[in-house]
Amino acid sequence: EVRLVESGGGSVEAGGSLTLSCVASGFTLGFNAMAWFRQAPGAEREGLAAIYMGGGTTFYADSVKGRFTISQEKPKNIVILQMNDLQPEDTGIYYCAAGAGRPWTDLLDRQWVEYWGQGTQVTVPS
Repeated sequence: EVRLVESGGGSVEAGGSLTLSCVASGFTLGFNAMAWFRQAPGAEREGLAAIYMGGGTTFYADSVKGRFTISQEKPKNIVILQMNDLQPEDTGIYYCAAGAGRPWTDLLDRQWVEYWGQGTQVTVPS
C-alpha cells in the first residue's frame, strides 16, 4: 500500500518558520519525484517545491523561492520542506505528492502526481 504521511504543520506568526516532513512508503519501481503543494481557501492547489529523489534536483515556485527549501533524507524516502519568513499568504493546507517524473515534466504542475498525502494545515495570522 502506497502511503504519504505528512507532519509539522501548525500556526506561526508572520516572519516565523515551520518544517514539514513527508514519509513515503510502499512505492514500487518508477517513483522518482516528490513535491509539496499548497491549497489556500477558495484557491486551486499550487505547486511550491519539488525534488527528484535520485539526483536531488530541486524546483521552486517564484512565490517561495529564497524562503522555502525542499530536501530529502535517503534512504528513508523522507522529504522535508523548510519554510522561513512565513507570511499570511502562505496560509493553507500543504500536501505532499509523489509519482514518476519525466525529463519534460513540470513538477510544479499537479498533472504528474500519482499519490497525495492527507494534508497538513499551516496558518499564518495576519
